[in-house]
Amino acid sequence: MELKKSDFYFELPQELIAQDPLEDRASSRLLVLDKDTGAVSHHVFKEIIEYLEPGDCLVLNNTKVIPARLLGEREGTGAHVEVLLLKRREGDVWETLVKPGRKCRPGDRLVFGGGLLRAKVLETVEEGNRLIRFEYQGIFEEVLDRLGEMPLPPYITHKLQDKSRYQTVYAKYEGSAAAPTAGLHFTRQLLEQIERKGIAIVYVTLHVGLGTFRPVKEDNVLNHHMHSEFYQVTEEAAERINRTKAEGGRVICVGTTSCRTVESAADADGRVVPGCGDTEIFIYPGYQFKVLDALITNFHLPE
Repeated sequence: MELKKSDFYFELPQELIAQDPLEDRASSRLLVLDKDTGAVSHHVFKEIIEYLEPGDCLVLNNTKVIPARLLGEREGTGAHVEVLLLKRREGDVWETLVKPGRKCRPGDRLVFGGGLLRAKVLETVEEGNRLIRFEYQGIFEEVLDRLGEMPLPPYITHKLQDKSRYQTVYAKYEGSAAAPTAGLHFTRQLLEQIERKGIAIVYVTLHVGLGTFRPVKEDNVLNHHMHSEFYQVTEEAAERINRTKAEGGRVICVGTTSCRTVESAADADGRVVPGCGDTEIFIYPGYQFKVLDALITNFHLPE
């Protein structure tokens, strides 16, 4: 079987990519695709409630984005360097994406914020990522909050004025290098209205990592290597999802990260098993969904 990268290409005009978030998150535009008939209709996001039925279950990813983009320089040369934190390996050692990578070799030292944060490049790992050990005074998260920037996708060129706008209103557990963006459109008020209608809301966690930033380079999609990301499903969430399925309700995932989490946690019979781990699940045409019945997602750029 071969799936060409070009099979998934579509025209996405540059001027239609919103550069700034709306004041009211829930007033974003909503396109509804009926998967049975192929019919398309256009709405405002807050109208999503009209497509949810009592007995359905909405699955949200409660990961929290860290200000993972650090701008600094190489000690001794003053050359500009950009570091993106991807995954904490242990203690103060992080797996990172470094630009320009060619000039950051093991043993090199980096400086951020005039010395508030320092780092040593330890080694180069798969796909050119760097393992870096950070040195600082105090609490790392506080230093990062002071110096780091939100790692916006490359197609967003406007500077983010308010860090909270790149978090979902229900973000809870820090660990993502990017927001689970489908959830950005929900407000607390909309979530309350959804619950009052009799729709269950459950939270799972998947920390968004490198896969969000790396394009598919392989011409045959099936040769693409999907990076692993940490996920966690609580007993409460698993029980609620399984009960929904048993009672004939639909499981509707908010974002591809929630989708990947429930599909990774499902056994062969489609029952979601509580627990945590790393997933490299890769979903493409032909995949038989075990849990998901419908998906709320943002457009993803070709490739």
